[in-house]
This record gives sequence, C-alpha cells and structure tokens, in this order.
Amino acid sequence: MRSGKLVTWLDRYIFRQLFLALVAVTGGLTALIWLTQSLRFVELVVNRGLSMTVFVGLTSLLIPSFIAVILPITTYVVVQFIYQRLSGDRELTVMRSAGVSPWGMARPAMAVALLATILGYVLNIWVVPATLQSFRQYQWEIRNRVAAFLLQEGVFTSLSDKMTVYVRSRDANGTLHGIMVQDDRDKAAPATILAESGQLVEGAHGPRAVLFNGNRQEIDHQTGRLNLLAFDQNEIDLSETAATIAQRPADMSEVGLVDLLQARMALPQDRTKWVAEGHKRLSGPLSTLSFALVGLFAVLTGTFRRHGGMLRPMIGVGAVVALLAIGLAIDNLAARNNALVSLMWVKAIAPGCICLWLLVGQDWLAGRGAPVRQAVSG
Repeated sequence: MRSGKLVTWLDRYIFRQLFLALVAVTGGLTALIWLTQSLRFVELVVNRGLSMTVFVGLTSLLIPSFIAVILPITTYVVVQFIYQRLSGDRELTVMRSAGVSPWGMARPAMAVALLATILGYVLNIWVVPATLQSFRQYQWEIRNRVAAFLLQEGVFTSLSDKMTVYVRSRDANGTLHGIMVQDDRDKAAPATILAESGQLVEGAHGPRAVLFNGNRQEIDHQTGRLNLLAFDQNEIDLSETAATIAQRPADMSEVGLVDLLQARMALPQDRTKWVAEGHKRLSGPLSTLSFALVGLFAVLTGTFRRHGGMLRPMIGVGAVVALLAIGLAIDNLAARNNALVSLMWVKAIAPGCICLWLLVGQDWLAGRGAPVRQAVSG
C-alpha cells in the first residue's frame, strides 16, 4: 500500500471514530442537561395546567444553547479518549512505525474540531439568539396570556407574584363561578375582589376577567378602615403588566451580534456586559480548537510506555479545567471593563497556538534530521 493511500485511509479511520463519538457524547450530555434544567419549568405544568407537549416544546428551545456551551468540552473529551485508546491498542505505535508524523496523526482530530468550531459559530451567532428569543417570548406569553385561561377549579392559581385567582367551578361554556382575586400589583392599595360569576376574555394587553355581582375590598392605610365597593359588573386585567409582547424587555442572550457589540438597546449600566457578550460569542468557539490541541499534545508527544501512563492525560485534563476557570474569570472581568476583552481572545487562541507549535515543531525537527526519541519502557 502506498504511503499516500495509507495516510488517507488512516485519516478516514480516525475521523470516523472521532465524529461518531462526538455526536454520541454531545447528544447524551445535552439530553442530561436538558433533563435537569427542564425541571425548573415543571411548575408551568403543575401550577399552570399546561400539557406535556407545550412543556417539551418550550424547554426544547434551550437545547441549542446547551450544545453551544458544552461543545468545546465534549470535543476535548472525545479527542483525548479516542487517541488514548488508539495509544493503548498500540495503533499509534504502528502509525509511527509506518512513518506517520505527530501532525499527520493529529489531522483527523483537527478536522473534527474545525467542524465543531464552525457549528459553534453557527449556534452562537444565529441559532442560540433566535431560539432563546422564541423561548422567552413563549414563556412570557404563558405567564401573561395563556395561564389565566387555564384556571383550575378549586385551586389557588398564581398568575404572577402579585396576583392569585381562585375559581370554585367552571361551566362547559367557560362561565366561572365563585371567583376570588387577590390583586397586589398596587402596593399602596392591595385589593381582594369577590364575584358570583365571570368570564375570561382576551384584551389588548392580555387576558381580562369580566366579573358579575361582586365587591372590591381595600384597606385604607391612613385610616385603617375597610372600603367596600359593590358592583354589578367589573372588568380587571389579569396580565402581570400592561405591556404588550412587543414591549417585552430584551435580554442580551437573545440579541443579535451587531446589537450586542454596539449596545444600542442596553441600559447604560449594562453596556459593558453586552459588548463582552458579543466578544464572547466571537471568541468562544475558538476554544474548541484549543481544547482539541491540548488533548492531542497530551497524547501524541512524549515517550511511549508499554503499559500506558496516566500522567500526561491527567495533566491535559487539569490544563483544560484550569483554562475553563481562567476563562470564567476573564469573562467576568471583561463584563465590568471592556478594556479587557482582548484577554478573551488570548485565552481562546493562545493555548491552541502553543500546542500547535509544539506539534508542528516535532515534524519540523524530524524534517531537519533531529532524532525523535521514542523510549520504550517496560
């Protein structure tokens, strides 16, 4: 078999193992994170009466953001594991004996890491902001529009932190009986509203309740007297705010890249955070390449040991953990002072550049005729 064909076959062989392992590990870890994080929204099913279909559809919008966060880590884990297994099975030793250089053995991992980096950019710049925007708008609609129409009989339903509704019964035509509303939206004048019957209608700013034959009770804090207002018909707004969906305040996680870097929609005190978030989206995916190179350097360099060794892999794991911790610290500092955003690029690129130089340096030294020692210890 010619050397060129051998290298091509080895590239495909390693690439296939890396790619399948990356899909499996990323998919499994994403499912686990989704399961644990979705538990925070169980109250929407328990207290709001939403169906499991709506619950799954809502929480599934978070999946792209999970993938974007864990992709650099899973890429490192897969590269480290696959190449460590190849080393343990003596396959790397056979490749070295066939004249394959360290960089030649690293090419399949770099191809997989490059694909993961491209996917990270697609997620960070387009997919994650769009899905998070849909998620937050969907959640806002549930809390401010849908929940009021899902009032359960004989249950105190919290439509928000400032409003609770109780309904004794509901007819087939939607008429409510035995209604009590505790409205604390006006802190100066909290009110308790009782009504014999009522109907829910859709208003311009959310659900409204039309109540019949009831009274409104308020306590005058200045005199301490109970003010009682009887009514034949009264209409109250059940939405948490009077704002429309279009006026929902945007979070920086759902804003586009250009708007983040220019911080036009941010409050003055949040502008540095928005700019740092924009640079994080641009520099973050490059960590995938750096982490992959750290794993390759830990496996492909150094001396070969017949019975294997855990020192270099553990050093690689420690290096990645340290890089993650340093990255979190730098991100927090850059969010406070945008003069430090350059450090975000350094921590994403520098580790990979150093490991790449060391790997390519071995090929360069081998090309210059320098002896590459491969001590075999029993």
